[in-house]
Amino acid sequence: MQSVEYRSPMNVSQQELFAWHERPGAFERMVPRWEDVRVLEKIDGIRDGSSTTFLVKVGPLHKKWVARHIDYQSPRQFKDQQVEGPFKSEVHTHLMLPSSDGSENRSILVDRVDYEPKLGALGRAMAGGAIRRNFDQMFFFRHRRMQNDLARHDRFKAAGTKRILISGASGLIGTALRHFLTTGGHQVDTLVRHLPRQSKGEIVWDPLAGKIDSDALEGVDAVIHLSGESLSAGRWTADRKKRFEESRVKSTDLLARTLAGLKKRPEVLVSASAIGMYGDRGDEPLTEASPPGTGFLPDLCQKWENAARPAAEAGIRVVHPRIGIVMSARGGALATMLPPFKLGGGGVIGSGNQYMSWISLDDLIAVIHEAIFNPQLSGPVNATAPNPVTNRQFTKTLGSVLHRPTFLPLPAPVVKLVFAEMGERLLLEGAKVFPARLEEIGFSFLHPTLEEALRSELGRQTIPPMWGEAYVGA
Repeated sequence: MQSVEYRSPMNVSQQELFAWHERPGAFERMVPRWEDVRVLEKIDGIRDGSSTTFLVKVGPLHKKWVARHIDYQSPRQFKDQQVEGPFKSEVHTHLMLPSSDGSENRSILVDRVDYEPKLGALGRAMAGGAIRRNFDQMFFFRHRRMQNDLARHDRFKAAGTKRILISGASGLIGTALRHFLTTGGHQVDTLVRHLPRQSKGEIVWDPLAGKIDSDALEGVDAVIHLSGESLSAGRWTADRKKRFEESRVKSTDLLARTLAGLKKRPEVLVSASAIGMYGDRGDEPLTEASPPGTGFLPDLCQKWENAARPAAEAGIRVVHPRIGIVMSARGGALATMLPPFKLGGGGVIGSGNQYMSWISLDDLIAVIHEAIFNPQLSGPVNATAPNPVTNRQFTKTLGSVLHRPTFLPLPAPVVKLVFAEMGERLLLEGAKVFPARLEEIGFSFLHPTLEEALRSELGRQTIPPMWGEAYVGA
């Protein structure tokens, strides 16, 4: 039997640390985004006899993993025992201990895994090093993620828990945001177009038809509006451009007018926008005070933001995060780029001089959370990291993190031929955007540089020696 153990201090009480693990979304928050894990079924939380079933990628194949929860001892521990999965046997002990200094506001998180690879000694010889490296990366990520999440929730703890409504909750951003908020103890409801399941907090709407269950919105404290058809789904035909606009402008107008007419209006509407507002601006430094650009995307973004005016005029604080290129291994631009880069087929696009104003998914979630609770934020807020890069710099950094060459360029004529206007606007044009409003209020980025963000997303983190010496053992 092999064993690994990881310990980290947490700046919350033992009780709060245990409570975090019991809340909806905890498992999803602990799964690294570079791991191809798909949850199939979750039954009854983490108490004895409950279970989680998921698919995990082992080599080129997906394998079902069933973990049964045992030895539940609140607020001290619970265990996951593999019933079916990639190991011959495996037990993961989640242990939450009081702080050694007796502080009520600190605790210690311990993750211990006792496992036996398949094929016995041969399995240990063939996969032992890889398994250990995977555990090191995974638990370093998980402990840092938990520390950061707990600290962010603690920042606005005095505000209490809220009832928060999200549109676009099944998308890349909405899914991560929902799990983050529920682990903070907030009630999260979602707007859906199908028959709503009230037990899941679903509220029906049909933006294009102008229909929404306004009665169900009464009592909502905050609304996060993220829905809108993807701009990178294919060539920009006239019909698709119309859908881009309708999915954003009509939905925002319906939501803003409905919220303005409620008996008890929400405190805040966080209505997404994009750095497409600025258009193609070369190396001009851009902040929220910069004027819009010209062309289809700036026009779309202006209509999108203007559609929220009824809410602002009704006294609701409205925040427009102008979202940059989101770095996530689960979706968006980075996920699209990864396959060719991993095969050594990556390279600069066009001239490589166009700016990419990006943000890590974790920092974007933090920005939205800040927008919900911080009354200093209203109007446009650039949701981008403080260090934009050119496409050439991005290519070099991603290649370096993956240890892959990047010598196969994608010339501009090829981009225009294959992707037409969509390729020109999203791949060949750029804007050098800075998060001036966030910096003014002292917002702290988890991933201020691209390399930090990519390493966290792709499981290529540099684990500090002291962390390993102090908290990792076998």
